[in-house]
Amino acid sequence: MTLRLYDTRAQDLRDFVPLDAENVTMYVCGPTLQSGPHIGHVRAALSFDLLRRWLAHRHGRVTFVRNVTDIDDKVLANATDVEAWWALAYRIEQEFAAAYAAVGILPPTYEPRATGSIPQMQELIARLIERGHAYPASDGSGDVYFDVRSWPEYGSLTHQSVDAMEAAEDADPRGKRAPQDFALWKGAKPGEPADATWASPWGDGRPGWHIECSAMARRYLGAEFDIHGGGLDLRFPHHENELAQSTAAGDAFARYWMHNGLVTVNGQKMSKSLGNFTLAADVLAAHDPLVVRYALAAAHYRSSLDLSESSWAEAESALARISTFLERGERLAPYGWAQVKEGLPTEFTEAMDDDLSVPRALAAVHTSIRSGNALLDAGKYDEAKQDVADVAQMTSILGINPRSPQWRRTESGAEASALDALVQTMIAQRAQARADKDWAAADRIRDAIAAAGITLEDTPAGTHWSIDG
Repeated sequence: MTLRLYDTRAQDLRDFVPLDAENVTMYVCGPTLQSGPHIGHVRAALSFDLLRRWLAHRHGRVTFVRNVTDIDDKVLANATDVEAWWALAYRIEQEFAAAYAAVGILPPTYEPRATGSIPQMQELIARLIERGHAYPASDGSGDVYFDVRSWPEYGSLTHQSVDAMEAAEDADPRGKRAPQDFALWKGAKPGEPADATWASPWGDGRPGWHIECSAMARRYLGAEFDIHGGGLDLRFPHHENELAQSTAAGDAFARYWMHNGLVTVNGQKMSKSLGNFTLAADVLAAHDPLVVRYALAAAHYRSSLDLSESSWAEAESALARISTFLERGERLAPYGWAQVKEGLPTEFTEAMDDDLSVPRALAAVHTSIRSGNALLDAGKYDEAKQDVADVAQMTSILGINPRSPQWRRTESGAEASALDALVQTMIAQRAQARADKDWAAADRIRDAIAAAGITLEDTPAGTHWSIDG
């Protein structure tokens, strides 16, 4: 089977053929650190975490780069006399890292900050000027712009013509030759912090937003790499400009462009500018992080996701089914297991290879759960082992295995210990009554346990108790 991914630039599914079959290279645009993450940011990062996990399963190694923009107009605007721009950026970076970690998003191989690659950005700008695709502003402001009309392929990512594009609003229009030209370097302005500027051949200033990713992708992955990812809202102008400036400078850049769908609120994109966002911290305070991960992953990564209370309830119910089934499998492990077949169920693999169709992959998980539960109920323990193993592996690849150490909660405290001791005593009394063929006593004990909301399950490995959910 061949992995096929939807390439935004081609506007079609393409067979995925990496440059190096043993090391897939990915660059994903990370956050701008002006304020804390909303749930849309988490959904975006999770989309590419799922892709990364599947690529790692298929190819073994993934070099994954996700940047953070720690210098930007918005960062400077949100800084205060009490909290400098760099302190704000650092604090917000930690908030993003905490939200990502909470829902099990793997840390990137490299996570560069924009301020750490200023020399590489200046080098790229100089190349563009030398090739005739960029120009310093004639008014002496220190601004440098990309000349969009100098590059015939400008607009190829989003399939737009230059004449149909709106003016670039990423910098003061002073010194521009055309409204669509975008800033590569921004000359320092009065009132801006002195420590937010760097010396350059064009005057003191700081980088434009778009040049950051081009320079950092090249620095950490080379002139050509496999996949560039990000949110759907980044296609234009950010990714369009990245593609133009990198290829105009002579780099092949990304071979595949992938974009995740947005989280919506009443049909509108969730964003800080619209003020309709839900902070990730609030969602994670209200819901179990694994439930949040499942709910965000359950829709196809390219689709819009409108979250509601039912989203969390459905995710919680699905995870309970997974956890209960895997727990049953763990308890029966000592009992005469047959050898399981290697590999994943075909339905799961086909779903993931079909542009990362996680909804279909989850359907395969629940199919195996139904099959396995039926076999366990029928006492066919050897046959059930395959389904248990399959569910464990499928959910581990998706990062939603409730029995994995990351998510598994261990009961602790005096109350849990006391309850277990009491129930185990009653289970032992019931077992003795059955051994003595005192069926009436055995039934009374079981009824008393059931009245307390506790379910008993007799298995070849012993009797297990659980609280009714």
